[in-house]
Formats: sequence, C-alpha cells, structure tokens
Amino acid sequence: MKGPRSNGEPRDTSSSTVQGPSTSTPNTKPSRPQIVEGTHSGNPPRLEQPSPHEIIDVDAFYDDGPPPERFSGPSLSSKVSVNKVEPSMLVSATVITPIASYPDLGVDPPLFDISAVPLADDKAIPYSFLAHTLFTLSTTRSRNIITNSLTNALRTICAVHEPSLMPSLYLLSNSISPPYLSLELGLGHSIISKAIQNVSGLTPAALKRLYNQKGDPGDVAFEAKANVRTLLPHAPLSIVGVYQSLLKIATAKGEGSVKHKQSIVEKLLVSAKGEEIRFLVRTLAQHIRVGAVRTTILTALARAMALTPPRAVKVRQRPFYASPPLLTRVTNAESTKGKKDVDASRVELEAIYDAAEGLVKQVFVQHPSYDDIVVGLLAKGLDGLAESVPLTLGIPLHPTLGSPMRSLDDVYERLGNLPFAAEFKYDGQRAQVHAWKDATGQIFFKLFSRHLEDMTDKYPDIKVLVQHVFASSPETASFIIDGEIVAVDAKDGSLKSFQELSNRARKAVELHEVTITVCLFAFDLMYLDGKTLLEVPFRQRRQMLRSRFPPIALDRPGAARFDHVESVECSGSDADKEAVEEFWIRAVESRCEGLMIKVLDSGEIVEVSGPRSEKTRRKPLPATYEPDKRTSAWLKLKKDYVTGLGDSFDLVPVGTWHGIGRKTAWWSPVLLALRDPDSGAMVALCKCMSGFSDGFYKQMKEKYAEDSDNCSRQPLWGEIEGGYRPAVYFRPHEVWEVRGADITLSPVSVAAKGMVSDRGLSLRFPRFMKVRDDKSIEQASTPTFLASVYRKQQGKDQSGADDGQLLDPESSDEAEEEEESG
Repeated sequence: MKGPRSNGEPRDTSSSTVQGPSTSTPNTKPSRPQIVEGTHSGNPPRLEQPSPHEIIDVDAFYDDGPPPERFSGPSLSSKVSVNKVEPSMLVSATVITPIASYPDLGVDPPLFDISAVPLADDKAIPYSFLAHTLFTLSTTRSRNIITNSLTNALRTICAVHEPSLMPSLYLLSNSISPPYLSLELGLGHSIISKAIQNVSGLTPAALKRLYNQKGDPGDVAFEAKANVRTLLPHAPLSIVGVYQSLLKIATAKGEGSVKHKQSIVEKLLVSAKGEEIRFLVRTLAQHIRVGAVRTTILTALARAMALTPPRAVKVRQRPFYASPPLLTRVTNAESTKGKKDVDASRVELEAIYDAAEGLVKQVFVQHPSYDDIVVGLLAKGLDGLAESVPLTLGIPLHPTLGSPMRSLDDVYERLGNLPFAAEFKYDGQRAQVHAWKDATGQIFFKLFSRHLEDMTDKYPDIKVLVQHVFASSPETASFIIDGEIVAVDAKDGSLKSFQELSNRARKAVELHEVTITVCLFAFDLMYLDGKTLLEVPFRQRRQMLRSRFPPIALDRPGAARFDHVESVECSGSDADKEAVEEFWIRAVESRCEGLMIKVLDSGEIVEVSGPRSEKTRRKPLPATYEPDKRTSAWLKLKKDYVTGLGDSFDLVPVGTWHGIGRKTAWWSPVLLALRDPDSGAMVALCKCMSGFSDGFYKQMKEKYAEDSDNCSRQPLWGEIEGGYRPAVYFRPHEVWEVRGADITLSPVSVAAKGMVSDRGLSLRFPRFMKVRDDKSIEQASTPTFLASVYRKQQGKDQSGADDGQLLDPESSDEAEEEEESG
C-alpha cells in the first residue's frame, strides 16, 4: 500500500481526470467507462479446510471442446492416474494466497478507517472484498448496518481503485446494465447446475441431494466445492474481472453460446473461494438475497462521495462534502458524549448526507445509469453531477406514480380547493416516447415501458406516427411524452381490452405484421425542444402538449393513432364536481380502469399528523413532474373501488399446490406474495384459486412446469416469508393483478405484521384479474400499501379474520359457477 488514508479526507490529485459523458449527441448510446484490470496482491476471505479425499483437476477446462462428464483425476493431457497423484502435487484452495481479514464494515462511517482494509492502491480490488460486503449485508436486517456497510465498502473501493466502482454498483444491485439496454445474463438453472457439477465432480444424483438439502444455489455451490483441491494455483477473482465475465455471458449469442456461457461460469467457479462461491452463484442466478435495494445503494453512494470524494475532485466549501475537521469532531463523539458541539456536528453531518442523497437520487431517477453517474462523480464530484448527467433524450426517466384513493369524496377531502384535472385511466401499457432530430434532419425514436425497458421494436407503427409529427410540425426538434398505448378499433377508434393489446408480438415487429391497431393517448410532456419541463406546473405542461401535438388519425393500414386523454377540469364548484361525477360514471361503464386525478397548480394541502391525532399541518403540494414518486398530486381512482376493496393488488405468484378433483392436472391454489421494498423479500399474502380459465391453467402449468427454470420443490429464489408452505415454489418474475372482498387479520400470513396489529394481514376471497406484463416484480404491491388499505377499510362491516385456509371450489357449486364465469 502507498501509505495510510485518512478517514474521509479528500485527495487533491487534480492531475488524474476522468472525461464526463457528452450530451451533444443524444442519439448516442451511453458508453461505459474504460475498465483496466490491474493485478492484485490482496487476500481472499478465510476458507474451510478441504477434505483430502476429493481430487479434481480444474485445469482441464478449455474454451474449445466439451467438458468431460466428470473430473475425477489430474489433467486430461497428462494421462496421470488418480492413484499416482502424490499429496505434494496438490495445492489446497486455502494456500493459494495468504488469508485476509477484512474489517467490520457496519460501523458508523466517520469512524471507519479505510487504511485498515488490506488492499493495494491502484490495483484491481479482489472479488473477495465484495463477497465480504455481501456476506455482511446478508447477516443483518438492520437498515443502519446495511447502509453503513455499503457506504464504507463504496468509500474503500473509490479510494483504492476507481475503475472498480461502477462494476461494484451493478454487482451489488444484482444487475449488469441499465434496464433500457436489455442486457441479460440468460443463464438457466441447468447451466449453473452443470457448471457446479463439472467443477465439483459430483454426480447428478449427489448434486440433486444437495439442492434438496440446501435449496439456495449459492449454498449448494459452496458445499459442492468444499472438498475440491487443485493441482495449480488460480489467480484470485477481481470485481472488474467478474463483471467483465458477466458481460461476456450476456453478450454470447448464436450457435455454441450455451457451451461458451457454461465455460465462463466454470472458470469463475474454479477461481472462486469461500464466500466468493456462494455470492458468485447467487449473482449468476440473479438472486443475491441481501437487503440492498436501489434506494439504499444510492444513499450509500451519496454518503461515500460526501465522506471520501474521488481523487480528481477538488473539494471546495460546498454543501455536499464533510470536511476533515467536521469528521474529527464526529469521531470524538464517544469521549465527549453529551456535549452540545458533538450534537451540532452530527446534525451538520446529517444535513450533508441529506443534501448528497437528494442530489444523487434526483439525478438517478432522471438518468438511471450507474455508468454515466459514476463517470460524472469521478470527474466532477457531487458539485457537478447534475450538470454532467442531465435528463437525456434516449435514456428513460422513472415515471411519476399515482396514489390510490377509495372514492371521489376522499379525493375532495385530500385536495381541498386545489383545482385538478380528472383523466380517463386507460387499460393499456404505459409508454414513454423519446423523439428528436439532428442538424441534418435525421429522426431518432425510442419507446420505453413503465419499468424502463426498451420496446421500440415492438411498435413500428408508433415510429411512423412520430415521423408524421415531425413532418407536420417543422419547428419541433425534440420531445419526451408520457402516455398510454391502448388497443383500439381500426375503423372508429373505440377502445379494446388490454388482452387485445397483449396479443401483439413483443420483439422485432415489422410494420406490415401489425394486425392490432393502437392509439397513443398522451397525458404529459416532460421535455420539449431542448428544455426540461419537470419543474413546470401540470397546467402549463398540459397546455403545451395539447397545443403542440394535435390528434392524429392516419389513413393507412396498421397506422397508429395519437390523441390526448379524455378529461374534465374541476375548480371545486358544485357544477364542476357534478361534471366529475358524470365523468366517473362514464369511466366505470367504459373499458377504462377508472380515473387519474392530477393537480393543475402547485399549492398546499392539510394533513393529519397521525391516524388518531387531531393535529393538522399544511404541506406543500407541487404540480411538478416527480419521477419515481407516488405523490398526492397524482391520485388514481379505479373502478374496482365501486365494490369490495378500494384497490386491486399487484401480487407475485411464488408457489402452488397440486390441484384436486377436476384440477388434478393443474396447479391450484396459487400462493401470491407482496414484495418488501426494504429487503427485496417476498412476503406471502394469500392463496388464490378464483378467476382462472381452463386455458390459463394450462398455460400456467406449461410456464411453471416441474423441475423447469421457473419451478422447484425448494425455494431456490429466496425464502418466502410467512407460514405458507407450498408443494412447489415458483421463480418470482411476473405480476398478477388481484382483487379481493376485504383484508383480514391472519394467523398464518406475516404481511404487514406490526404495522396495524401484532398479527399479519391476508386477502379474503382473492380473485385473479389479469397478468400485468407492464410491471416488474419491483413494482409489486408492498406491505405498507396493504396496511394503508386495511386502515381505510376500517369502519366497514367486517367478516371476521382469515383462518389461513380456503375452501377449494370443488366443494362448492356456487364458487365453481363463479370461477367458470370468470
């Protein structure tokens, strides 16, 4: 090492610079910072001593040629018998490099000594350090310890080897690229299992026993390799090296790609040691099982930059950085506990944290790319981050979300006298349209889904629509529009069902292949002609959208339509409220889901400080566009509110039982779960057996076939919280919309336990509505939302607590008829 590093003291090495991203050519795909992997003299974490009886030659792996069925001896080229191998020829995995001891990462960041971490400056950081971080995260549910551990890890990585920072963020977030790049590992369960089998030498039967015993793929790999010893030492894995290997796996295409992917996985497993094995395989299986969600990672990144700025950043007196004197005062907290200056220093540090976190999160939701954010941070630090990583054409921003309401009366109570617009909530696919033309007049077009996935190739008819917009409006140079794509009748434009829309092809669609006409109903404008409109009140954004982009109905086969959402305005008068009531009735009777209520002008609302408190406070309510926020300025009122619960739930199928009677060949009932946004865990809520057609049962049985990559007898994708124990477990990867009669206390479910009662909550008489292809599991309903709906339902006639068991429709003719009608 080059000498000790102080606790958070910034380095003024201005000779080292990193070029920030260019914003002059928005049509260019964001580039990744150059990664140069250096050598490393650091040490891996401690390993268990392997058993001497298992001798596996891991040096026999080659890119060309299939791997042998079982490695039971030395190198294939040496033709040496296992019986002739001398013990002195073997190199135990524990003696390849000296054993390292990484310090506790969970301490308060100002007290963490980066110089105590045994890493060499400017050398690629070993993957063992990241595995140590992940291990720390997996052993606690404390939000403070998780945040501290991530903060200290990222500080260390940035201080020692800046090129390792971006790969670390992706590996910690269980991804390899921004969602809009559509870069996926594409590793099935079988590839990972075969790689583990080949590296460990276990028979398929032995490996299956391990899976049945352990369940988790990472734990299986850890146990499987415990007895492996190698003939030659292998270089330790680095964070950069692992990330580059994952990129190679994701980009492997065509003939032989499966074999190539498996070869890469095997090479990683050969070099992995100790906890590296466990978390490497969990990463490959895309389920690392730690409580580090996106918000926490961004919080830690912001704090890391505030405490330990990058080398090229010259720190001035700005609100984003903690000065060395301040950190010194904070570190003396224990010895001077109780003094006012210590309290003041902590308050000052928290204010710096808040400023840094707010900045990083704001930049991320407008430009969700760790690649570009890391480049901006390393080049200009927190001070210049917003300028160097702005909202950019061709890169989706997170959409604004609506808060659910039960009735129009609740809407009036919430908003008071603030004027609002009530819009039809169409039953389609949320879409974010990016379009621009360069100096030569060439047009560029991108279309993104609600969860930021690129779906440009799915809608060539909307591309034609965009080209028409530019042709008919020469003054328009660029725009970003928020809207809903809805299936419509090609002749009269009348609305069709979401199921019609879902029947369209999903990838690489040619214009002549379009058979289902769609209309893009626009409801917001976030960017126009080089200017960001996020801070502009909704009334002005709405007026600009309607004046600059009139409705379009092209007279050509397969052409998409363009229109504005149908809406009415309300200023609070009785006449306006009556118009809104009539509009609501029209929404209920149409194919719409309900209404969206949007505040037109910024103002204030009155909030009660607690559920049983008579104290109130006035809270500002901006009418700006708030990416990734579920704000009171946008309220959703769905037709489901008319009867039963005030809202449907977006739930994740996580398991099932074998059907009985008529359903013997199918899965029934299905276990549905909420998602805890803090831990990322699935929280079992209820069993569902109503609303499914026979056709859907057959599709579900095919999608979740036993022993497939989507179905297992063990919870391979993480423990399911709660008392439910299904016969098989599903890979959580899709979202179902479900309605129920009401929410009750349950002795089995732990959903929202402690939020409203010491018992969990469950959904009574759940009924499947549809698959939400437009949502990812990260957008599933949460325990907090469940608790809020339960509180709102209080005062209604309750039907008693849920006993955790549901009657199968086979024993009820009435229930059977209800199911068949669905």
